[in-house]
Amino acid sequence: MAGPMFLVGTDLDGSLLDHDTYSCEPARPMLEQLEMLRIPVVFVSSKTGNEIVALREQLNNEHPFIVENGAAVLIPAGYFNRMPDGCVERNGYWVCDFAPPRSAWRPLLDDLRMRFPDAFQDFFTAGIDGIVAMTGLSREAAARANEREYSEPVQWRGTDPDLDAFLAAVEQGGARASRGGRFISIAGDADKGRAWCWLREAYALAAGGAQIYDLGLGDGQNDVPLLEVTRTAAPIPARGRPLPALERNGGVLVADGLYGPEAWAHSTREWLRELYGSVQDGKAPVGSPPA
Repeated sequence: MAGPMFLVGTDLDGSLLDHDTYSCEPARPMLEQLEMLRIPVVFVSSKTGNEIVALREQLNNEHPFIVENGAAVLIPAGYFNRMPDGCVERNGYWVCDFAPPRSAWRPLLDDLRMRFPDAFQDFFTAGIDGIVAMTGLSREAAARANEREYSEPVQWRGTDPDLDAFLAAVEQGGARASRGGRFISIAGDADKGRAWCWLREAYALAAGGAQIYDLGLGDGQNDVPLLEVTRTAAPIPARGRPLPALERNGGVLVADGLYGPEAWAHSTREWLRELYGSVQDGKAPVGSPPA
């Protein structure tokens, strides 16, 4: 059995990235420390592949990533010694798909638009200008946000009672609705937790059966599946709304009084302190971060 591997899976908007400015500057020193320690930081987001690729380039991140709320895992080709089972190679990545294509949800949303007039706006219908208005992104970034392969983001503009009926209708229509900090993602039966478990197993197998000590970070309800399956969870506080509700007992780090990337950095620092302390105290298998 190989020594333990340490692994971080993180949401982006509202967690690693500030909810309003999309900046990660308060978390950048911790990102650099994790890279120095050879601990992979895997982005687990509702964002598109092209959005995440651009962010990875900015942050010098060369690790796998999970797109569109768990719809697919993308691994840089050659990252592991062999391509994991269930993957196909596309555009320089080993890709494992967990959801149908985006086009599968257009008829459902067109029907729901008739049943809930003026109550929501989706990215496909809004176009680039509408996405800019909804997100504050530049036109270039908004175009990347609209290059979705598996899911359709929806901004709800109706009442709370109608929202409950809308979500029920989405489920009845065969789709899954994942609520993030800003948008509802309409997609197939996939989530961040299942995609993470698949990728975590790929890491373990590639490392000869290593035991994984993983940290999950996220601020939205769509992050709950991730936060429930990692050994340690760090729900990220957001201004004006409660923490994601978890059912797990123990293994939870909360940065009280901090938000976004500041909370991200604090929780990750505490995780590292507890993790290395437990290794040194003999409470976890002795080893080093992955090579």
